[in-house]
Formats: sequence, C-alpha cells, structure tokens
Amino acid sequence: MQASAERNGGGGPQSGPLHVAMIAPPWYDVPPRGYGGIEAMTACLVRGLTRRGHRVTLIGAGGGADLRTYEEPPSERIGEPFPEVVHAAKAGRFLEGLDPDVIHDHSLAGPLGAEGRAAPTVVTCHGEVRGELGEFYRSLGTTVSLVAISRAQRTDAPDLNWVGRVHNAVDTNSFPFRARKDDWVLWMGRLNPDKGAHLAIEVARAAGRRILLAGKRTEPAELAYFDDHVAPLLGPNAEYLGEASAELKHELLSRARCLVFPLQWDEPFGMIMIEAMACGTPVVALGRGSVPEIVTDGVTGFVRTSVDELPAAVEDAGRLDPVAIRACAVRDFDLTVMAEGYERIYRNVVGRAGLRPRFLAHPEQAPPLLR
Repeated sequence: MQASAERNGGGGPQSGPLHVAMIAPPWYDVPPRGYGGIEAMTACLVRGLTRRGHRVTLIGAGGGADLRTYEEPPSERIGEPFPEVVHAAKAGRFLEGLDPDVIHDHSLAGPLGAEGRAAPTVVTCHGEVRGELGEFYRSLGTTVSLVAISRAQRTDAPDLNWVGRVHNAVDTNSFPFRARKDDWVLWMGRLNPDKGAHLAIEVARAAGRRILLAGKRTEPAELAYFDDHVAPLLGPNAEYLGEASAELKHELLSRARCLVFPLQWDEPFGMIMIEAMACGTPVVALGRGSVPEIVTDGVTGFVRTSVDELPAAVEDAGRLDPVAIRACAVRDFDLTVMAEGYERIYRNVVGRAGLRPRFLAHPEQAPPLLR
C-alpha cells in the first residue's frame, strides 16, 4: 500500500493542539452498538485525535456525544429528511458557542450551514459522488473542504473541492487476532443488491464451504431484497444470523476462513474489509471501487474480476498468512494513521484561512501534557 502524502493531506504551517468540532450523522450512537460504519469511523477518529493531544467536541445523537441533538438516535427513521434537518439545525446552534479551530462534518445536511462560519468546515465524503451527492457537494463550492476516502472516489468527481484523501481506519487493537481459522466463510454488511449477499452464498456453495451471513435488514428495500434473493438460498450450509452486535462481529471476523465481498457497485470504501484484516482474516473480493486500494492481492486476500473466479480464491485464502494480514492492517488502516492524516488536513485548511489555533491563543485550555 502507498502511504503517504496524498492520504495524509497537505502539510501546513500551524503547530500545537487544535479544537475540532466533530459532527456525526444522527442515526446511531457513536460508537455504534451494531451497524453504523460512519459512526464507527468517527469514534475512531475522535479517539485518535485525542491521543494526539487535540481537543475534540463530538456533536451527535445518543450515547458518546458531548453535545446531543437527540437523546436517542432516530435509527428507525433512517432515510427520512426531518431527523437529518433537525440534527443539522441543532448542531449549528451548538457550534455558535464552541469557537473551534475547525469543524469536521460527517452529516448530510450539516454542510449547508458552512458558509459564513468563523472556522473552516471539512467534510468527509462517505458516499458515491458520481450522482446527486456529488451535485450537492459541487453546489457548495468552496464553502467546504472535501476529503475523499479513496483514490477511486476522488477520481469519480475530480472537479470537487478536494483537499486530500484519507482512508478510513479502525482501532486495530480492539479487534481480536486469531491465527487458526475455521472452515466456514463469512459475508457481512447491509442487505441490498449492491453488497452481493446472494452471490456470496453461490460462491461459498461452488467452493464447497459453509457460509454465515450477518447484516442489517431494517429498511423496506433491504427487507424486499432479503425475501426475494437471499432467503430462498438459505439452508443447512448457508445461515443468516441477523444483525451482529459488536461482540458477535469480532468473533465472526476472527474465526472465518475468509470474508467474501462480491461487490456489485463501486463502493468508495468498505469498512468491513479492514475489520476482517485487523483480525488476520483474508478478504476475497471483486475489484470494484476502493477494493484494489485496500486488499493487497496475494497478501491480505484476493482481488478478482468476476464472480466465477471467487470460489478458487476462497480455497486459496487458506494459504495466506494471518500474521502478515494483521500487520498490513496495523500499518495502513489503524486509527493512528487516519488521525495523522486528518490532522495534516486540518492544519492545511486552518492555515489557508489565516487562522491561529485557539489552543495557542489560550494555552490554559490546552491539555496539561501540551501546556
């Protein structure tokens, strides 16, 4: 994997601790109790920045947030517009009293309020930027500084106001390593056609392996896809376990022979892949979107061009070294790497805005270690 300058953003003239206002989406706790990739990434980033001596104020819904827009996340209303709008409005009010150096927004509607703020707004693009999301960011112009989560995503819309690229990451220390794997394979994710759960079952059957599936199916489209395309394929050698808790997710990822990831769209970043790698578990995937940036073919898994090639890759996964897989995850996708990347981007945008980090202006606010 390439380390580096692009992933870690541009350098800046500033030094010393920063005050970062971090805005999470409204849908799940931070960190999430189960499903919630953006929330998990946000929690890791907060932890990583704090360890580097920065002050982070987390604005979110439910547990974990310093300032709460909802006491309980409106998870059952995901996809509806009003929770997102209410969340953005409340977050804007909270920002008025914070006086941060930089605002890092992971929500959808929040960036609409970026113009006129005293602090610059950094936005991580968590979705596909070729469609309406890209048009949204394009319409915001230079009021926000955009961060891509993969080279593939940035290439999809090169005209957006990108300031850098930082791969998502996990706290690799929190994932259990297991050198000896079981014989079954795993699929995990959201139950929709893009994630290819039905194809994963077919791949496992062609390889003569049992498959376990775990994932979210709460939205109408997810329920319909499961009923029409996944449920008919279930049986003695293909079992759906429901949505996995964090504890069950760790157990499954650490024990599986491999994670099967037959993506049917150009996903900008697949968190489940680096979570598997953190457990020393190889990833067998189709080379769509960010997959070739994340999986090193023949080292941390296998990247193939067609579904027909995946059963053989499932068999070959048993010869890969779990220790080497885990080492690659620690090197490239640990929260320390992500936090360093975002710190450089923050300093870049603060420097371009001609602002002085407020911890430097008010040293009594700095953590004791940095006074």
